[in-house]
This record gives sequence, structure tokens and C-alpha cells, in this order.
Amino acid sequence: MMKKIRLNCTATLDETFADFLLSRRAKGLAEKTLESYSSQWKAVARHLDTGMDVAALQKADLDAMIVSMRDAGLSPNSINSYTRVLKSFFSWCNEQGLTRLNIPLYKAEETVKETYSDAELTALLKKPDIRKTTFAEYRDWVIINFLLNCGSRAATVGAIQIRDVDLDGGTATRRTEKRRSFPFVAPWLPFCGSMGVTVAGSLFCTETGTQLTENGLRQSIARYNTRRGVQKTSIHLFRHTFARKYLIDCGGDAFTLQKLLGHSTLAMTKHYCAIYDADLTKNYDNFSPLAQMKASGAKIKMAAKGR
Repeated sequence: MMKKIRLNCTATLDETFADFLLSRRAKGLAEKTLESYSSQWKAVARHLDTGMDVAALQKADLDAMIVSMRDAGLSPNSINSYTRVLKSFFSWCNEQGLTRLNIPLYKAEETVKETYSDAELTALLKKPDIRKTTFAEYRDWVIINFLLNCGSRAATVGAIQIRDVDLDGGTATRRTEKRRSFPFVAPWLPFCGSMGVTVAGSLFCTETGTQLTENGLRQSIARYNTRRGVQKTSIHLFRHTFARKYLIDCGGDAFTLQKLLGHSTLAMTKHYCAIYDADLTKNYDNFSPLAQMKASGAKIKMAAKGR
């Protein structure tokens, strides 16, 4: 039987937050998101008295919470993630008439996202000797090529099914609410056949043909990188690397990058533009039409005044 939501000003912050989670679940919020909210609320409770009545909460309590987090050595980005949850929570409380508090987001520092260097990519992208390679090594090499070719998330790798592959068009399409096509690394299926592995479900499978879990994928890529002499082992760094190289080396634009990364809003993509701003400025002349014309010695005719 579903628990009823209490909407009264005598409830504690903990009780009201439980009601908030219940309302978000009713709205269809993903369980992983709800679990994240719960985890962050527990972290907040170490710096805020969540046993107090929701109506008794004052802005001074929230200011004291921020100070406590800073004194505990939490990074600005961590504090910002906690205040995001609180902002969503108190926005709901305001809608219910329980509070009138508005929580501004804590200003987080923009840090440059780590990427793989060209030297590291050279080591990772060296094709395995087909006569000596193992199934896992060759699969991971294909996956890294795939990730660097389209900037997709790790979850996408495990979600793509063999039925999604268009061999003639050379693409693989993830069938979600947002259909997206990715360039497909052609040698993969023939290699599987040569190793006696039947790909019937997940495109990037284990040696027994079963689905490669996201955790299994992360561990396998970490082992692959280490064996290639690369200390960085995060699979998500390939997404960062794709974004940086698209913007810096290829002179790409934010609108196209948004589509390539599958971001629902341009604001999410602009984050990459902001953190790589210095590199964009440094390489601007490589993509400036005026700079290119000057470099080639082309003369620019200015329109006569008054025309």
C-alpha cells in the first residue's frame, strides 16, 4: 500500500524529504536518481539539523550548513551538488506552501576536465596483432575506437544490440526515446566470427556471447589501458577527449557538439566550451576566416563609404 504524503508544517525536514522523494517517484523519476537524492541528503544531514521542523528552518541555518561543509574540506563542486538537491527539495516545499526559502546554487569552480594526451591515445589506438590478440583485448580496442569516434557514454556501449547495426550504412543506432546513430567499427563482427563467438544480443559482448555489464566494461578498459602503459583508466575520459578534440582540433561548434554528445540542452554543452576556453582562444586563429585570409595574402576590399 502506497504511503500517504504528509503536507503539514510540523513535520521534520527528514519526514518532509521522504514525502518529497515519494512525490518524485510518483512523477516517474528514475530510481537511480532517487537513490542519489537519498545519498546526498544523508551527506547534507551531517551539516544540517534535519530533525528540526521544516517551518522552523531559516536562511541562517543554510548559511551555517555551507560554512560547515567548507570547514570539513568539501570541494566547491561537492557543495554545489548538495545544494542542487536542496534547491529542488525546497522548490517543492514552496509549491506545497511549507516554506518560502529560495536556495541559490553554491558557485562551483570550473575545472578543466582531464583528457587523454595524444601520446596516450597513440598507445591505446595501436591495433592489436590479430594473430596474437585475445578476444578481450581486441574488443576493448574496438570499443575505444568507438568511444573516440562518437563521444558516447559507457552506458551506450552496453545498450547497443546487434539488431541495431546497419552493416551497409556502417552505423549502430541506440533505440531510446532519443534515437542516435553512431559510426560502427566494421572489423568487429568478422573478428567475433573468427573467434567462434556468436553475437546474438549485445553488440559488445563477453567471450561467451553474454552482455558486457557497465561495471565489467569499466574494469576491462582499465586493464587494457594499464597493459598499454597508460595510467589513466577512466572510460568517461574518452567522452571528455572527444569533446575537447572536436572543439579545439577540429574547430567544431557547440550546436553540433550538443547533438553528437546527446545533450538535451545547449547549456550542458556550453560547459565544455567554458572549461576549454583558453585552448579555444589560443587556437582561434586556426579557424578564423579573417586570419586565414591574411595568412594567404588575400586582399579584402572594403565597400566605399556611402554606398
